[in-house]
Amino acid sequence: MAKITVEHLDFYYGPKRALSAVSMQIAEREITALIGPSGCGKSTFLRCLNRMNDTIPGTRVEGAIKLDGQDIYTPSVDVADLRRRVGLVFQKPNPFPQSVFDNVAFGPRVLGLTKNLAERVEASLRGAALWEQVKTHLNDPALNLSLGEQQRLCIARVLAVEPEVILMDEPCSALDPAATSKIEELMRELKERYTIVIVTHNMQQAARVSDRTGLFWLGELVEFDRTAQLFTRPSNETTENYITGRFG
Repeated sequence: MAKITVEHLDFYYGPKRALSAVSMQIAEREITALIGPSGCGKSTFLRCLNRMNDTIPGTRVEGAIKLDGQDIYTPSVDVADLRRRVGLVFQKPNPFPQSVFDNVAFGPRVLGLTKNLAERVEASLRGAALWEQVKTHLNDPALNLSLGEQQRLCIARVLAVEPEVILMDEPCSALDPAATSKIEELMRELKERYTIVIVTHNMQQAARVSDRTGLFWLGELVEFDRTAQLFTRPSNETTENYITGRFG
């Protein structure tokens, strides 16, 4: 079942078209990976899914993105609520210069979800596989955590507002292999409850964690298929050339 349906999406930075006629269905409670060389449009596409690109002047969208059948670019959509439902984890960990507890509690407080706040914070930290490390350090500065722990804290911050979809923009690019392995294990656990879309420059990571993979090339989605199919029997010559390292 599709959680997000993208139909003939074009995206423009001013007069420059960055995405061209992108169509795909993102399945519910699966991990969808987006791969491709730098500048190919995959992060731009990811930010279209919760309208983060709206914050950039001069951008515009043509086509449709539907979340549970509703076009998210219609005027009636509450963008703040959309971004609660479709959370984003950035490339580099970006904890607030506050305590561990206040980082996770930030979103619920903004949304007025303060009932049983301590329980919500604990549940979010457990969901991000971080509770055991921080349960006696909730009042310590979040910036005291390791980079890998900071990234899991940022995931907990997203979980605290009860999203349906989690977007991850190269969430492991700043992490060492051990921390990367923990994030990948966490993603597998989270897909039991959430729909996950990950942008990654690491093809091995896409192969390890995702159910479906799309290859972006020069602003176009050149192939989108089951991950095992795309990596072993790609139907597009560009895909085959990219995953075999002939170019990229």
